[in-house]
Amino acid sequence: MPTPLTIRPLLPTDLAAVLRVQAACYPPAMQEAAAVVNARLAAAAATCLAASDADGVCGYLFAYPSRLGRVTDLGSTFELAPDADTLYLHDLAVDPRALGRGLARALVEHLLDLGRGLGLTHAALVSVQDSTRFWNGFGFAARATNDAGLLTYPPGATYMTRMLALKS
Repeated sequence: MPTPLTIRPLLPTDLAAVLRVQAACYPPAMQEAAAVVNARLAAAAATCLAASDADGVCGYLFAYPSRLGRVTDLGSTFELAPDADTLYLHDLAVDPRALGRGLARALVEHLLDLGRGLGLTHAALVSVQDSTRFWNGFGFAARATNDAGLLTYPPGATYMTRMLALKS
């Protein structure tokens, strides 16, 4: 029987585990450097989450306050918007050993609640690896953006948004 999962703030000491999970979930061209991951955590610690079980970190979700329509370049650090209206979910990954336990859903729901608590009105993300159906399940829908950051993602990447006032 799987051990219970805990969702908690992501810590700098989780870096090695985050990089391990990232490597298990993304092709090399989409893996982001340790320095970038650390900078993101330093910039947005309040909206970066880890999921762990008895064996350690088995998933994470990086997010930060942004503006609707903005896209963070793949491989770049977060620039928090002082006039944020959107919670930008940049990276969700679940270790293959933890799949099927509802971990991704728990991380997303927890973070959407955090965004509501921050008074943000939207959530946004870039869907990769044919994940649009997964994100549709949380109420996200494709939306046009002219932000050049979308071009830093692999072909097929889709900018998606939803209102935060709606419960998922």
